[in-house]
Amino acid sequence: MTTNNSQRIHFIAIGGAAMHNLALALHHKGHQVSGSDDEILEPSRSRLKAYGLLPEKEGWQPELLSADIDAIILGMHARADNPELIRAKEMGLKIYSYPEYLYEQSKDKIRVVIGGSHGKTTITSMILYVLKQVGIDFDFMVGAKLEGFDTMVRLSEAPVIILEGDEYLSSPIDRRPKFHLYQANIGLISGIAWDHINVFPTFDSYLEQFRIFADQIPRTGKLIYCLQDAEVKKVVDDSVTPAEKIPYSIPTHEIRNGVTWLKTSKGEIDLQIFGEHNLMNLEGARNVCNQLGVSDQQFYDAIRTFKGAARRLEVLGRNVQLAVFKDFAHSPSKLKATTEAVHRQFQDRTLVACMELHTFSSLNEDFLDQYKGAMDGADIGIVYFNPHTIAHKKLKPISQERVKQAFGNQGLKIYTDSNRLFDDLLAMDPRGKVFLLMSSGNFDGISLEDFSKKLIEKTESATAH
Repeated sequence: MTTNNSQRIHFIAIGGAAMHNLALALHHKGHQVSGSDDEILEPSRSRLKAYGLLPEKEGWQPELLSADIDAIILGMHARADNPELIRAKEMGLKIYSYPEYLYEQSKDKIRVVIGGSHGKTTITSMILYVLKQVGIDFDFMVGAKLEGFDTMVRLSEAPVIILEGDEYLSSPIDRRPKFHLYQANIGLISGIAWDHINVFPTFDSYLEQFRIFADQIPRTGKLIYCLQDAEVKKVVDDSVTPAEKIPYSIPTHEIRNGVTWLKTSKGEIDLQIFGEHNLMNLEGARNVCNQLGVSDQQFYDAIRTFKGAARRLEVLGRNVQLAVFKDFAHSPSKLKATTEAVHRQFQDRTLVACMELHTFSSLNEDFLDQYKGAMDGADIGIVYFNPHTIAHKKLKPISQERVKQAFGNQGLKIYTDSNRLFDDLLAMDPRGKVFLLMSSGNFDGISLEDFSKKLIEKTESATAH
Protein backbone atom coordinates (compact mmCIF):
# COMPACT_ATOMS: atom_id res chain seq x y z
CA MET A 1 0.00 0.00 0.00
CA THR A 2 1.32 3.49 -0.82
CA THR A 3 -0.12 6.91 -0.19
CA ASN A 4 0.53 10.38 -1.54
CA ASN A 5 1.73 11.32 1.95
CA SER A 6 4.29 8.51 2.10
CA GLN A 7 7.40 9.43 4.06
CA ARG A 8 10.85 7.91 4.54
CA ILE A 9 11.26 6.97 8.19
CA HIS A 10 14.35 5.41 9.76
CA PHE A 11 14.39 3.68 13.16
CA ILE A 12 17.53 3.69 15.30
CA ALA A 13 17.08 0.54 17.45
CA ILE A 14 14.23 -0.97 15.44
CA GLY A 15 14.31 -4.30 17.31
CA GLY A 16 12.59 -3.20 20.54
CA ALA A 17 9.09 -4.43 21.36
CA ALA A 18 7.51 -0.99 21.00
CA MET A 19 9.82 0.19 18.19
CA HIS A 20 9.29 -2.74 15.83
CA ASN A 21 5.52 -2.50 16.32
CA LEU A 22 5.57 1.18 15.39
CA ALA A 23 7.72 0.30 12.36
CA LEU A 24 5.11 -2.26 11.28
CA ALA A 25 2.26 0.20 11.85
CA LEU A 26 3.94 2.86 9.69
CA HIS A 27 4.73 0.27 7.01
CA HIS A 28 1.04 -0.75 6.97
CA LYS A 29 0.15 2.95 6.61
CA GLY A 30 2.22 3.16 3.42
CA HIS A 31 5.45 4.77 4.63
CA GLN A 32 8.96 3.68 3.54
CA VAL A 33 10.50 2.23 6.68
CA SER A 34 14.12 1.30 7.35
CA GLY A 35 16.01 0.61 10.55
CA SER A 36 19.03 -0.74 12.34
CA ASP A 37 19.96 -2.36 15.64
CA ASP A 38 22.93 -4.08 17.25
CA GLU A 39 20.76 -7.04 18.32
CA ILE A 40 17.28 -8.15 17.18
CA LEU A 41 15.65 -11.00 19.07
CA GLU A 42 12.41 -12.91 18.60
CA PRO A 43 9.59 -12.17 18.03
CA SER A 44 10.78 -8.83 16.60
CA ARG A 45 13.12 -10.55 14.12
CA SER A 46 10.48 -12.77 12.48
CA ARG A 47 7.84 -10.05 12.40
CA LEU A 48 10.17 -7.51 10.76
CA LYS A 49 11.40 -10.13 8.29
CA ALA A 50 7.83 -11.03 7.27
CA TYR A 51 7.32 -7.47 6.00
CA GLY A 52 10.78 -6.95 4.52
CA LEU A 53 11.86 -4.58 7.29
CA LEU A 54 14.61 -6.66 8.91
CA PRO A 55 18.01 -4.93 8.50
CA GLU A 56 20.39 -6.84 6.18
CA LYS A 57 22.98 -6.97 8.96
CA GLU A 58 23.14 -6.17 12.65
CA GLY A 59 25.03 -3.12 13.88
CA TRP A 60 24.84 0.65 13.48
CA GLN A 61 25.17 1.90 9.92
CA PRO A 62 25.42 5.70 9.63
CA GLU A 63 25.98 5.28 5.89
CA LEU A 64 22.29 4.31 5.56
CA LEU A 65 21.23 7.86 6.38
CA SER A 66 20.47 10.27 3.55
CA ALA A 67 19.01 13.75 3.19
CA ASP A 68 15.66 12.44 1.90
CA ILE A 69 14.76 10.84 5.28
CA ASP A 70 11.74 12.68 6.70
CA ALA A 71 12.01 11.39 10.26
CA ILE A 72 14.41 9.52 12.52
CA ILE A 73 12.74 7.64 15.40
CA LEU A 74 15.19 7.04 18.24
CA GLY A 75 14.69 4.05 20.52
CA MET A 76 15.53 3.94 24.22
CA HIS A 77 17.91 1.03 23.60
CA ALA A 78 20.28 3.29 21.63
CA ARG A 79 22.89 5.31 23.52
CA ALA A 80 23.54 9.04 23.31
CA ASP A 81 26.86 8.34 21.48
CA ASN A 82 25.19 6.12 18.85
CA PRO A 83 27.01 6.71 15.51
CA GLU A 84 23.72 6.92 13.54
CA LEU A 85 22.32 9.46 16.00
CA ILE A 86 25.50 11.57 15.75
CA ARG A 87 25.31 11.40 11.93
CA ALA A 88 21.58 12.31 11.93
CA LYS A 89 22.33 15.38 14.07
CA GLU A 90 25.18 16.43 11.75
CA MET A 91 22.84 16.13 8.75
CA GLY A 92 20.12 18.15 10.47
CA LEU A 93 17.54 15.37 10.14
CA LYS A 94 14.36 15.58 12.22
CA ILE A 95 14.78 13.27 15.25
CA TYR A 96 11.82 12.09 17.32
CA SER A 97 11.63 9.92 20.39
CA TYR A 98 9.04 7.15 20.20
CA PRO A 99 6.42 9.07 22.27
CA GLU A 100 7.16 12.34 20.45
CA TYR A 101 6.38 10.69 17.14
CA LEU A 102 3.17 9.13 18.46
CA TYR A 103 2.05 12.58 19.64
CA GLU A 104 2.93 14.09 16.27
CA GLN A 105 0.71 11.49 14.58
CA SER A 106 -2.19 11.99 17.02
CA LYS A 107 -2.22 15.68 17.93
CA ASP A 108 -5.55 16.19 16.15
CA LYS A 109 -7.18 13.17 17.85
CA ILE A 110 -8.71 12.66 21.29
CA ARG A 111 -5.77 11.24 23.25
CA VAL A 112 -6.60 8.81 26.07
CA VAL A 113 -3.50 8.10 28.19
CA ILE A 114 -3.45 5.30 30.78
CA GLY A 115 -0.81 5.99 33.46
CA GLY A 116 0.18 4.29 36.70
CA SER A 117 2.91 2.12 38.23
CA HIS A 118 0.82 -1.00 37.63
CA GLY A 119 -2.30 -1.97 35.69
CA LYS A 120 -1.55 0.18 32.62
CA THR A 121 -1.37 -2.66 30.13
CA THR A 122 -4.45 -4.42 31.50
CA ILE A 123 -6.62 -1.28 31.55
CA THR A 124 -5.48 -0.31 28.04
CA SER A 125 -6.16 -3.87 26.83
CA MET A 126 -9.65 -3.85 28.36
CA ILE A 127 -10.49 -0.56 26.64
CA LEU A 128 -9.24 -1.82 23.25
CA TYR A 129 -11.16 -5.07 23.66
CA VAL A 130 -14.44 -3.31 24.46
CA LEU A 131 -14.10 -0.63 21.75
CA LYS A 132 -13.43 -3.35 19.17
CA GLN A 133 -16.47 -5.35 20.33
CA VAL A 134 -18.68 -2.25 20.23
CA GLY A 135 -17.42 -1.19 16.80
CA ILE A 136 -15.79 2.18 17.62
CA ASP A 137 -12.84 3.10 15.37
CA PHE A 138 -9.62 3.87 17.27
CA ASP A 139 -5.84 3.99 17.12
CA PHE A 140 -3.70 2.63 19.93
CA MET A 141 -0.35 1.81 21.49
CA VAL A 142 -0.22 -0.93 24.13
CA GLY A 143 2.67 -2.71 25.83
CA ALA A 144 1.59 -6.32 25.21
CA LYS A 145 0.52 -8.47 22.29
CA LEU A 146 -3.26 -8.79 22.44
CA GLU A 147 -5.43 -11.55 21.03
CA GLY A 148 -7.24 -10.25 17.95
CA PHE A 149 -4.71 -7.46 17.24
CA ASP A 150 -1.88 -7.91 14.71
CA THR A 151 0.35 -5.21 16.17
CA MET A 152 0.75 -3.33 19.45
CA VAL A 153 0.43 -0.01 17.57
CA ARG A 154 -2.14 1.29 15.10
CA LEU A 155 -2.10 4.66 13.33
CA SER A 156 -4.94 5.54 10.97
CA GLU A 157 -7.52 8.28 10.42
CA ALA A 158 -9.48 7.24 13.54
CA PRO A 159 -10.63 10.17 15.73
CA VAL A 160 -9.33 8.73 19.02
CA ILE A 161 -6.11 7.05 20.18
CA ILE A 162 -5.63 4.95 23.34
CA LEU A 163 -2.05 5.16 24.67
CA GLU A 164 -0.44 3.14 27.43
CA GLY A 165 1.41 5.88 29.30
CA ASP A 166 4.77 4.67 30.57
CA GLU A 167 6.52 6.94 33.11
CA TYR A 168 10.00 5.84 31.95
CA LEU A 169 12.29 8.15 29.93
CA SER A 170 11.47 8.96 26.31
CA SER A 171 14.90 8.46 24.71
CA PRO A 172 18.64 8.62 25.45
CA ILE A 173 18.56 12.37 24.63
CA ASP A 174 15.11 13.18 26.06
CA ARG A 175 14.86 12.63 29.82
CA ARG A 176 11.13 13.41 30.01
CA PRO A 177 8.76 10.57 30.97
CA LYS A 178 6.88 9.21 27.96
CA PHE A 179 3.41 9.92 29.32
CA HIS A 180 4.14 13.65 29.62
CA LEU A 181 4.68 13.92 25.87
CA TYR A 182 1.28 12.50 24.89
CA GLN A 183 -0.61 15.50 26.38
CA ALA A 184 -3.69 13.55 27.45
CA ASN A 185 -7.23 14.78 26.88
CA ILE A 186 -8.51 11.92 29.01
CA GLY A 187 -5.97 10.72 31.57
CA LEU A 188 -6.14 7.82 34.01
CA ILE A 189 -3.89 7.04 36.99
CA SER A 190 -4.26 3.46 38.26
CA GLY A 191 -1.78 3.37 41.14
CA ILE A 192 1.54 4.77 42.31
CA ALA A 193 4.31 2.63 43.82
CA TRP A 194 7.97 3.65 43.53
CA ASP A 195 9.76 2.16 40.54
CA HIS A 196 12.68 2.97 38.18
CA ILE A 197 15.07 3.79 41.05
CA ASN A 198 17.86 4.27 38.46
CA VAL A 199 16.03 7.30 37.05
CA PHE A 200 13.97 8.49 40.04
CA PRO A 201 16.28 7.99 43.06
CA THR A 202 13.68 9.16 45.59
CA PHE A 203 9.99 8.37 45.92
CA ASP A 204 9.13 12.06 45.71
CA SER A 205 11.00 12.49 42.42
CA TYR A 206 8.95 9.56 41.08
CA LEU A 207 5.70 10.98 42.50
CA GLU A 208 6.41 14.33 40.84
CA GLN A 209 6.05 12.73 37.39
CA PHE A 210 2.41 11.84 38.15
CA ARG A 211 1.75 15.34 39.51
CA ILE A 212 2.96 16.79 36.20
CA PHE A 213 0.83 14.29 34.23
CA ALA A 214 -2.32 15.22 36.19
CA ASP A 215 -1.69 18.97 35.97
CA GLN A 216 -1.31 18.78 32.16
CA ILE A 217 -4.90 17.68 31.53
CA PRO A 218 -6.89 20.62 30.06
CA ARG A 219 -10.18 22.14 31.23
CA THR A 220 -12.10 20.21 28.56
CA GLY A 221 -10.48 16.93 29.63
CA LYS A 222 -11.13 14.25 32.27
CA LEU A 223 -8.87 12.86 34.99
CA ILE A 224 -9.96 9.34 35.99
CA TYR A 225 -8.26 7.91 39.06
CA CYS A 226 -8.22 5.02 41.52
CA LEU A 227 -9.70 6.32 44.76
CA GLN A 228 -8.36 3.39 46.80
CA ASP A 229 -4.72 4.22 46.13
CA ALA A 230 -3.74 6.79 48.78
CA GLU A 231 -0.86 8.23 46.72
CA VAL A 232 -3.04 8.61 43.62
CA LYS A 233 -5.80 10.28 45.65
CA LYS A 234 -3.33 12.77 47.10
CA VAL A 235 -1.85 13.60 43.68
CA VAL A 236 -5.33 14.16 42.22
CA ASP A 237 -6.63 16.13 45.23
CA ASP A 238 -3.60 18.43 45.03
CA SER A 239 -3.65 18.74 41.23
CA VAL A 240 -4.27 22.16 39.71
CA THR A 241 -5.86 20.67 36.60
CA PRO A 242 -9.19 22.34 35.77
CA ALA A 243 -10.41 19.02 34.28
CA GLU A 244 -13.27 17.04 35.80
CA LYS A 245 -11.93 14.44 38.27
CA ILE A 246 -13.66 11.03 38.16
CA PRO A 247 -12.83 8.48 40.90
CA TYR A 248 -13.25 4.70 40.74
CA SER A 249 -12.75 1.83 43.18
CA ILE A 250 -13.37 -1.92 43.58
CA PRO A 251 -16.85 -2.79 42.28
CA THR A 252 -19.26 -4.96 44.28
CA HIS A 253 -18.56 -8.61 43.47
CA GLU A 254 -18.71 -12.18 44.71
CA ILE A 255 -16.53 -15.27 44.13
CA ARG A 256 -18.50 -18.49 43.54
CA ASN A 257 -16.82 -21.78 42.60
CA GLY A 258 -13.65 -20.01 41.46
CA VAL A 259 -15.55 -17.53 39.25
CA THR A 260 -15.86 -13.81 40.03
CA TRP A 261 -19.33 -12.29 39.50
CA LEU A 262 -19.83 -8.53 39.24
CA LYS A 263 -23.00 -7.22 40.88
CA THR A 264 -24.19 -4.35 38.68
CA SER A 265 -27.33 -2.33 38.01
CA LYS A 266 -27.57 -4.46 34.84
CA GLY A 267 -27.58 -7.71 36.85
CA GLU A 268 -24.78 -10.15 37.67
CA ILE A 269 -21.90 -10.42 35.19
CA ASP A 270 -19.57 -13.45 35.25
CA LEU A 271 -15.93 -12.66 34.45
CA GLN A 272 -12.95 -14.62 33.10
CA ILE A 273 -10.55 -12.43 35.10
CA PHE A 274 -10.24 -12.17 38.88
CA GLY A 275 -8.53 -10.33 41.74
CA GLU A 276 -9.16 -6.93 43.29
CA HIS A 277 -6.51 -5.26 41.11
CA ASN A 278 -8.17 -6.57 37.97
CA LEU A 279 -11.58 -5.47 39.23
CA MET A 280 -10.23 -1.97 39.86
CA ASN A 281 -8.65 -2.04 36.38
CA LEU A 282 -12.05 -3.00 34.98
CA GLU A 283 -13.71 -0.01 36.69
CA GLY A 284 -11.04 2.32 35.31
CA ALA A 285 -11.62 0.94 31.82
CA ARG A 286 -15.42 1.29 32.20
CA ASN A 287 -15.07 4.97 33.11
CA VAL A 288 -12.83 5.64 30.10
CA CYS A 289 -15.22 3.77 27.79
CA ASN A 290 -18.15 5.82 29.16
CA GLN A 291 -16.28 8.98 28.08
CA LEU A 292 -15.96 7.54 24.57
CA GLY A 293 -19.69 6.88 24.21
CA VAL A 294 -19.88 3.25 25.44
CA SER A 295 -22.84 2.51 27.72
CA ASP A 296 -22.48 0.36 30.85
CA GLN A 297 -24.59 -2.34 29.23
CA GLN A 298 -22.32 -2.42 26.18
CA PHE A 299 -19.25 -2.48 28.40
CA TYR A 300 -20.45 -5.38 30.58
CA ASP A 301 -21.64 -7.40 27.57
CA ALA A 302 -18.15 -7.12 26.07
CA ILE A 303 -15.90 -7.42 29.14
CA ARG A 304 -17.33 -10.72 30.34
CA THR A 305 -15.38 -12.52 27.57
CA PHE A 306 -12.09 -10.64 28.20
CA LYS A 307 -9.41 -13.17 29.16
CA GLY A 308 -6.64 -10.74 30.10
CA ALA A 309 -3.54 -9.27 28.46
CA ALA A 310 -0.54 -11.47 27.68
CA ARG A 311 1.51 -12.29 30.80
CA ARG A 312 -1.07 -10.63 33.07
CA LEU A 313 -2.39 -13.54 35.14
CA GLU A 314 -2.25 -15.58 31.94
CA VAL A 315 -3.43 -19.18 32.26
CA LEU A 316 -0.70 -21.53 31.04
CA GLY A 317 -2.63 -24.68 31.90
CA ARG A 318 -5.32 -26.01 34.21
CA ASN A 319 -7.44 -29.04 34.98
CA VAL A 320 -9.63 -30.04 37.92
CA GLN A 321 -6.57 -30.61 40.13
CA LEU A 322 -4.13 -27.90 39.06
CA ALA A 323 -3.79 -24.36 37.69
CA VAL A 324 -0.64 -22.67 36.34
CA PHE A 325 -0.45 -18.89 35.82
CA LYS A 326 2.27 -16.55 34.64
CA ASP A 327 2.28 -12.85 35.39
CA PHE A 328 4.46 -9.83 34.61
CA ALA A 329 4.43 -8.82 38.31
CA HIS A 330 7.81 -7.68 39.58
CA SER A 331 7.28 -4.51 41.62
CA PRO A 332 6.50 -4.97 45.35
CA SER A 333 2.90 -3.71 45.19
CA LYS A 334 2.01 -5.77 42.12
CA LEU A 335 3.67 -8.88 43.56
CA LYS A 336 1.66 -8.57 46.77
CA ALA A 337 -1.62 -7.86 44.94
CA THR A 338 -1.20 -10.71 42.44
CA THR A 339 -0.22 -13.28 45.08
CA GLU A 340 -3.12 -12.31 47.34
CA ALA A 341 -5.59 -12.31 44.42
CA VAL A 342 -4.68 -15.87 43.39
CA HIS A 343 -4.75 -17.05 47.02
CA ARG A 344 -8.23 -15.54 47.49
CA GLN A 345 -9.53 -17.04 44.23
CA PHE A 346 -8.28 -20.57 45.06
CA GLN A 347 -8.67 -20.76 48.82
CA ASP A 348 -8.91 -24.57 48.82
CA ARG A 349 -5.59 -24.97 46.95
CA THR A 350 -1.93 -24.72 47.99
CA LEU A 351 -0.44 -21.65 46.32
CA VAL A 352 3.15 -22.07 45.10
CA ALA A 353 4.26 -18.54 44.15
CA CYS A 354 7.62 -18.02 42.45
CA MET A 355 9.04 -14.64 41.45
CA GLU A 356 12.22 -13.53 39.67
CA LEU A 357 14.19 -10.46 40.75
CA HIS A 358 15.16 -9.20 37.31
CA THR A 359 14.80 -5.40 36.94
CA PHE A 360 17.42 -2.79 37.89
CA SER A 361 15.28 -1.64 40.83
CA SER A 362 14.50 -5.13 42.16
CA LEU A 363 18.19 -6.15 42.14
CA ASN A 364 19.34 -2.94 43.81
CA GLU A 365 20.14 -3.50 47.48
CA ASP A 366 18.89 0.01 48.33
CA PHE A 367 15.44 -0.92 46.92
CA LEU A 368 15.15 -4.51 48.17
CA ASP A 369 13.51 -3.59 51.50
CA GLN A 370 10.48 -2.31 49.55
CA TYR A 371 9.59 -6.01 49.09
CA LYS A 372 8.80 -6.57 52.80
CA GLY A 373 5.71 -8.81 53.04
CA ALA A 374 5.24 -8.96 49.25
CA MET A 375 5.19 -12.79 49.14
CA ASP A 376 3.33 -13.45 52.41
CA GLY A 377 0.15 -14.41 50.52
CA ALA A 378 1.80 -17.61 49.23
CA ASP A 379 1.68 -20.98 51.00
CA ILE A 380 5.05 -21.80 49.42
CA GLY A 381 7.02 -18.67 48.47
CA ILE A 382 10.06 -18.77 46.19
CA VAL A 383 12.38 -15.99 45.00
CA TYR A 384 14.86 -16.51 42.15
CA PHE A 385 17.69 -14.24 41.03
CA ASN A 386 20.75 -14.71 38.85
CA PRO A 387 24.01 -13.26 40.28
CA HIS A 388 25.27 -12.83 36.68
CA THR A 389 22.37 -10.47 35.94
CA ILE A 390 23.37 -8.36 38.95
CA ALA A 391 26.97 -8.22 37.69
CA HIS A 392 25.77 -7.36 34.15
CA LYS A 393 23.78 -4.42 35.54
CA LYS A 394 26.93 -3.36 37.47
CA LEU A 395 25.15 -3.58 40.82
CA LYS A 396 26.48 -4.61 44.22
CA PRO A 397 26.14 -8.41 44.84
CA ILE A 398 23.29 -9.53 47.11
CA SER A 399 23.14 -12.69 49.21
CA GLN A 400 20.29 -15.17 49.59
CA GLU A 401 20.06 -14.26 53.27
CA ARG A 402 19.77 -10.55 52.38
CA VAL A 403 16.81 -11.35 50.09
CA LYS A 404 15.05 -13.29 52.88
CA GLN A 405 15.66 -10.40 55.26
CA ALA A 406 14.27 -7.85 52.76
CA PHE A 407 11.08 -9.87 52.15
CA GLY A 408 10.71 -10.32 55.93
CA ASN A 409 9.87 -13.99 55.43
CA GLN A 410 12.27 -16.63 56.75
CA GLY A 411 10.11 -19.36 55.18
CA LEU A 412 10.98 -18.16 51.65
CA LYS A 413 13.01 -20.48 49.44
CA ILE A 414 15.75 -18.66 47.53
CA TYR A 415 17.30 -19.98 44.30
CA THR A 416 20.10 -18.70 42.07
CA ASP A 417 19.96 -21.59 39.54
CA SER A 418 16.78 -21.63 37.43
CA ASN A 419 17.26 -25.23 36.24
CA ARG A 420 17.48 -26.47 39.81
CA LEU A 421 14.44 -24.35 40.74
CA PHE A 422 12.23 -25.84 38.03
CA ASP A 423 13.50 -29.38 38.71
CA ASP A 424 12.40 -28.93 42.34
CA LEU A 425 9.02 -27.52 41.27
CA LEU A 426 8.47 -30.50 38.96
CA ALA A 427 9.37 -32.87 41.81
CA MET A 428 6.38 -31.64 43.82
CA ASP A 429 3.03 -33.42 43.74
CA PRO A 430 1.06 -30.88 41.65
CA ARG A 431 -2.39 -32.11 42.69
CA GLY A 432 -4.38 -29.56 44.67
CA LYS A 433 -1.92 -26.77 43.85
CA VAL A 434 -1.83 -23.46 42.00
CA PHE A 435 1.53 -22.42 40.53
CA LEU A 436 2.03 -18.67 40.04
CA LEU A 437 5.17 -17.67 38.10
CA MET A 438 5.96 -13.95 38.21
CA SER A 439 8.68 -12.10 36.31
CA SER A 440 9.39 -9.33 33.82
CA GLY A 441 12.13 -11.68 32.53
CA ASN A 442 11.99 -15.38 31.64
CA PHE A 443 13.80 -17.19 34.48
CA ASP A 444 16.91 -17.27 32.26
CA GLY A 445 15.37 -19.05 29.30
CA ILE A 446 13.08 -21.58 30.99
CA SER A 447 10.00 -22.37 28.87
CA LEU A 448 7.09 -21.82 31.24
CA GLU A 449 4.73 -23.34 28.67
CA ASP A 450 6.72 -26.61 28.65
CA PHE A 451 6.87 -26.56 32.45
CA SER A 452 3.07 -26.20 32.62
CA LYS A 453 2.56 -29.09 30.18
CA LYS A 454 4.77 -31.35 32.30
CA LEU A 455 2.78 -30.50 35.43
CA ILE A 456 -0.52 -31.20 33.65
CA GLU A 457 0.82 -34.54 32.38
CA LYS A 458 1.99 -35.42 35.88
CA THR A 459 -1.48 -34.84 37.39
CA GLU A 460 -3.12 -36.90 34.62
CA SER A 461 -0.61 -39.71 35.09
CA ALA A 462 -1.13 -39.71 38.88
CA THR A 463 -4.92 -39.81 38.40
CA ALA A 464 -4.69 -42.69 35.92
CA HIS A 465 -2.82 -44.75 38.51
